[in-house]
Amino acid sequence: MIEISSFISLSRRRVLLTTSALATAALVAMAGLAPARSADGPRNGGGITFLIDSLGGTWIPNNSAISSFQGHIWGHVTDKLVYVDADGKVSPWIAERWEQNDNATAFTLHLKKGVTFSDGTPLDAAAVVANLDIWYAGRKTEGINPIGLFPKTYDRAEAVDATTVKVFFKAPTLGFIPTLGYHGSILISPRTIAQPAAQQADLGKTSGSGPYVVEAWKEGDFVRLVKRKDYNWGPPAVGHTGPAYLDTITYKLVSEPSLRVAAVQSGQADIAYSASPQELKSLKEEGFTVATPRYLGFVNGLAINTKLAPYDDVKVRQALQAGINRREIIDTVYTPDWKLATSFIQSNVPGATDHGDLLAYNPDKAGKLLDEAGWTRGADGIRTKDGKPLTLTLHSNPYLATSKAIDELIAQQLGKIGWKVSIRAYDVVTFGEKVRFGGPAVPAYEVTRSFIDAGTVASILTNANNGENWFALGESDPKLNELRDNIASAGSAEIRAPLLDALQKYVLEQGYFIPRTQIVQRIYVQSPKLKGEVYNGIAYASYYTASKGE
Repeated sequence: MIEISSFISLSRRRVLLTTSALATAALVAMAGLAPARSADGPRNGGGITFLIDSLGGTWIPNNSAISSFQGHIWGHVTDKLVYVDADGKVSPWIAERWEQNDNATAFTLHLKKGVTFSDGTPLDAAAVVANLDIWYAGRKTEGINPIGLFPKTYDRAEAVDATTVKVFFKAPTLGFIPTLGYHGSILISPRTIAQPAAQQADLGKTSGSGPYVVEAWKEGDFVRLVKRKDYNWGPPAVGHTGPAYLDTITYKLVSEPSLRVAAVQSGQADIAYSASPQELKSLKEEGFTVATPRYLGFVNGLAINTKLAPYDDVKVRQALQAGINRREIIDTVYTPDWKLATSFIQSNVPGATDHGDLLAYNPDKAGKLLDEAGWTRGADGIRTKDGKPLTLTLHSNPYLATSKAIDELIAQQLGKIGWKVSIRAYDVVTFGEKVRFGGPAVPAYEVTRSFIDAGTVASILTNANNGENWFALGESDPKLNELRDNIASAGSAEIRAPLLDALQKYVLEQGYFIPRTQIVQRIYVQSPKLKGEVYNGIAYASYYTASKGE
């Protein structure tokens, strides 16, 4: 397998491979043969090359399916029980239909017949029960994690017959069905599930039921997928259920963003992942396809540790909320493809409501709130109280390329009001150890997090059902806890909607969460020859329906 990083620079970053004929032949082989013409619709055959900046550290399905990088591969070699589109609409897939009881504590799933895993075993009710059980519990002693957003109220599942599964919960769980479309909820063969973690980590031995199987892979280098010719159970919502059109998809690791984009520009690859936002306008003008889908989830923002002074003071948090100019962030760091935050969850999430008025930039209001809280300006412009400066440390998120640029802009904005802001940048591993999900010494940590159903949000924010307790509140805010409990116990979307609206308003008013922008974490630059891809509710591109022209 050739190294795409052997490109050399030409004008405007257009690059060519080394002149070796062998390297050129290898790339052609990696991309597949030219597709055969089809009389009607998409063309069959051929292959594509997707350049990505990471392939993760493990392929254990439970641990890697929610990765921003490995999720691309899992989306092609596995299926889900339901399909969730970019607007959060849930539709049948492996589960053809379902019912729930009146209080959303029991569900019945009716499965499509004739579905098989790539190891030949049936995707039947027993297989679904095995998947539900490991999503909920994992096998922690072996290093196999539970799926983080799978409902913690799960009790058990039973196979009624070969195509019917009953699922029971300890409390109302209205978000169960939508969460079956979450990118962690991938269906894996029971044979694979039964294997120890070390064997599950071998991607080539993992069996899913998806439209592609792993033909070859090399750790930290590439994953090559080849289509299943017998596949005939795709989600009807995408307009196709039979075998994929493309013969192969090759994911190739290229760490340098400019090289990934340059390879697409020069025709040596088909898709570049995680391009710089500043490049997108010129790439569109050159005729390349640019996609910036928003996933269903939280906006990009800061979760505040309310146990740390001065952020235990609501007025300081409210001043922080009013002191950030979100329009300037989009105009300076991003492009019009990005949208202003109007809540702490993305506006395309069912149940999201518009509270943009609470996020308006108002430095005068921020200054007045800080005055009321006892923070006075010194000669250097920094506010102090009891001899201590008003400080904030921002930890730039290594998962989001633009994070440091946003932090620098926010530091300038808050500096005008009287904050002393410092910025720290860690690598992915250190960030995960010291910053992610907060900590006793972290006043604010940046969130970029997807989810499918807004009903899961309340328990994430608090410590209910072993929730993540984002704001270090524990049980100390009775109003937040009441909203949490009422959302969790709602038996219908109609009952839950006003409660979700109240939750969003309250969290923003209290300054518990400080939105920055709506998140676009997955950026795609694509050859105009490639058509027909589909982006799901987690903003992953599926090439199951795609085909490639000449």
